[in-house]
Amino acid sequence: MNKFLELALAGVQQLVPYVPGKPVEELQRELGLSEVVKLASNENPLGTGGKVTAAIQATLPELTRYPDGSGFALKTALSQKLAVALEQITLGNGSSEILELVMRTFVTPEHEVVFSQHAFALYPILTQAVGAKARVVPAKDFGHDLPAMAAAITDKTRVVFIANPNNPTGTLLSQAEVEGFVAGLPAHVLCVLDEAYYEFVDPAVRTESLAWPLRYPNLVVTRTFSKAYGLAGLRIGYGISSVDVADLLNRVRQPFNSNMLALAAAEAALGDTEYLAETLAVNNAGMTQLTEAFERLGLEWIPSSGNFVSVDVKQNALPIYEALLQKGVIVRPVANYEMPSHLRVSIGTERENQIFITVLNEVLRGV
Repeated sequence: MNKFLELALAGVQQLVPYVPGKPVEELQRELGLSEVVKLASNENPLGTGGKVTAAIQATLPELTRYPDGSGFALKTALSQKLAVALEQITLGNGSSEILELVMRTFVTPEHEVVFSQHAFALYPILTQAVGAKARVVPAKDFGHDLPAMAAAITDKTRVVFIANPNNPTGTLLSQAEVEGFVAGLPAHVLCVLDEAYYEFVDPAVRTESLAWPLRYPNLVVTRTFSKAYGLAGLRIGYGISSVDVADLLNRVRQPFNSNMLALAAAEAALGDTEYLAETLAVNNAGMTQLTEAFERLGLEWIPSSGNFVSVDVKQNALPIYEALLQKGVIVRPVANYEMPSHLRVSIGTERENQIFITVLNEVLRGV
């Protein structure tokens, strides 16, 4: 028993910590494996881009200094690329920190927070941490049921989370659906549109949401450099909102919350169009490689607009996950998302994908 439990906030007392994907090094230590394929955390399989590496190397001599607390250079690059004002931007230690800043700024134990079943696990954690009430709306075809979410809003609702594409299901809402939902929100409700996987969406069906905060000042759009830009280890993301909301978030934000290497790397990554194009090409090819294999194996999957796909193994997925681990392949069980027969598989390189396909086939056949 934790002797400090009674001193903690009520919401924190009942929290279960977020469990990340199993690290490669840990599995190698446990099983003595020389090679491990990790397809569990939706990371970019290409490794660090050359422009990012150069920017980091150029920054290393300055590490005795604090970073620019305003992130001016990165904000300027984002402003120019995304056509938003500097004053609309909030930088975070990953986009997950922007989600936390919204909660700390606007939500109290007297409020409610609305999000979908099967949505990102951080939403209920943040809600419980501040002591608010979670209103979880049943999913529709593994995705957000926006009319039902709108019906769940009350006078006590302060924040609504929408993940688009959604993690872990990869489902995508159309621009018309999302904008219609945001336009209909009461003024006292903030919508956080979590677009961590935005870059992977087919450009023909992307939701072009960054201009919306000028029309809907209660909207916050969050994006990250962790996925398509390959900077998961540096933890850098951002939010785009109305100037008024950004002003409040930046009051709560810790000084120097974005470290110097992350700021330099993100600015370089933003301009590395070749790396991003290669990332998307590898992801598209890998998605086809995996889904064609699932079809050959007689497995169903949820069509995904992210850099991952959730596959239904038609049985309790945990033993399958554990058998894959024993053979050096790490994927993600998603029973905690109320999807006990599914595994979420990140898109890797062609070779990594093929190793997973081969091992999954062996496990399903009991080899």
